Amino acid sequence: MTAPSTRTVADAAVLTPAPGGVARPRTRRLRVTQLDPWSVAKMSFLLSLAVAIITVVSLLLLWLVLQAGGVFTSLNQAIVDIVGQSSNNITRYFDFGTVLGVCLGLAALDVVLVTAIGTLFALIYNLAASFVGGVQITLSDE
Repeated sequence: MTAPSTRTVADAAVLTPAPGGVARPRTRRLRVTQLDPWSVAKMSFLLSLAVAIITVVSLLLLWLVLQAGGVFTSLNQAIVDIVGQSSNNITRYFDFGTVLGVCLGLAALDVVLVTAIGTLFALIYNLAASFVGGVQITLSDE
C-alpha cells in the first residue's frame, strides 16, 4: 500500500529440501522501519476519494428510494397532523439540491481529514519506529 523502506533482519531457508525430498517454501523476515509520508498522503487521498464517491452515490440512491416511496410526504403529513399547522414543509429541507450539497460538503471534508490524518500517522509511525525499530513481518511464497 505504501512505499516502506525495508531492511532484511534474517534470511530463512531458500527452498531447502525437507525430509522426504519435498522442498519447503522460501520465507523472509523483514522490518518496516520507515513510511514515506508523501506516498501515504497519496494513497490515503485516493482511498478517501473512493469512499467519498461511494458515500455520495449511495446516499443519493437512498434519497431517491425514499422520495419514490413517498416517505417525505408521509412524514410531512404526520407532522401536520401532530402540530396542526402546515407552515413547515419538511420537503423544503430534504429536497435534492440540499441533500446533494450537504453530502458533497461532508464528502470533501472527509477527503481532507482522512488525507491529513493518514499523513500524520506516517510521521508518527516514523518517529515511533526510530525508537523501537519498526514492525517485523514475515513474507512467504507458499
